[in-house]
Amino acid sequence: MSGRKTTGEKNLMFFSGRAYPELAEEVAAHLGIEMTPTRLHDFANGEIYARYLESVRGCDAFVIQSHTAPINQWIMEQLIMVDALKRASAKRITVVMPFFGYARQDKKGRGREPITARLVADLFKTAGADRLMSVDLHTSQIQGFFDGPVDHLFAMPVLASYLRDKLEPENTTIVSPDTGRVRLAERWADKLGTPVAFIHKRRDLDVANQVKVHEVVGKVHGRTCVLIDDMIDTAGTICKAADALYEQGATNVLVAATHAVFSSPAVDRMKNSRISEVVVTNTLPLAGDKRFDKLTVLSIAPLIAQAIGEVFNDGSVTSLFEGDS
Repeated sequence: MSGRKTTGEKNLMFFSGRAYPELAEEVAAHLGIEMTPTRLHDFANGEIYARYLESVRGCDAFVIQSHTAPINQWIMEQLIMVDALKRASAKRITVVMPFFGYARQDKKGRGREPITARLVADLFKTAGADRLMSVDLHTSQIQGFFDGPVDHLFAMPVLASYLRDKLEPENTTIVSPDTGRVRLAERWADKLGTPVAFIHKRRDLDVANQVKVHEVVGKVHGRTCVLIDDMIDTAGTICKAADALYEQGATNVLVAATHAVFSSPAVDRMKNSRISEVVVTNTLPLAGDKRFDKLTVLSIAPLIAQAIGEVFNDGSVTSLFEGDS
């Protein structure tokens, strides 16, 4: 008899960088496993060192890292971790990035600009990633930037489940803060049984994070409005959108977003706005100075753990979202 048969048992191993260990530990707890011990440290000149303290040969590896600030350091650390797994003969490497760094740079708005989201995808492929997993990509086209399977997870079931108990569908409107989020708003509306509105806006291309709100399109007068978006960065878009809705007669405005980037002065803007509640997930870490009374943070860890379980067991990630992925 030639060759040798193995037992065929698969081995899931879960790894985390240093950007957001709390989320990684929560995901591991939902998976019912422990994170593989890993040595990570910085040299005096800023270079990053990574080494796994157990054998990873033949394993199904999942490497989680949220691309929070300082974003370049944490992307580089995850790349180095992937490279170490590849060189240690991991069988399959899945990069889990709850927040995809540089996702907003997904196209050329003007000449001589980069498409950095594509560059990030290429870097992970070159490092040795077989698969990517991320939550609420800025645009769905990013899935095509990576030459391999991409699991695009949606936070909408988590957010909508929380808001459903707070809303009366007959008196609620889901509002997209711009035309680019209308399709997402329609999915929300279908799930909650509400109408849709959107806000026409125009950005100043020469000034970063500056938004000019124009008109509200849709039925908002006398209604509770839920503004939905994939991320809140400086909160300029959301706060101006909320002001526009109140000007059109909305009685209450809530905000639901997946990624709480909260760059300065986002917290001050939202604190001092007329928004009644801001609901986000914990795809990114939120320090104490970024938390405020109006903020509600929901855990994305169970969803990520379910998706990892489906990938490991060769199941269906799409089934988690009732066909929306």
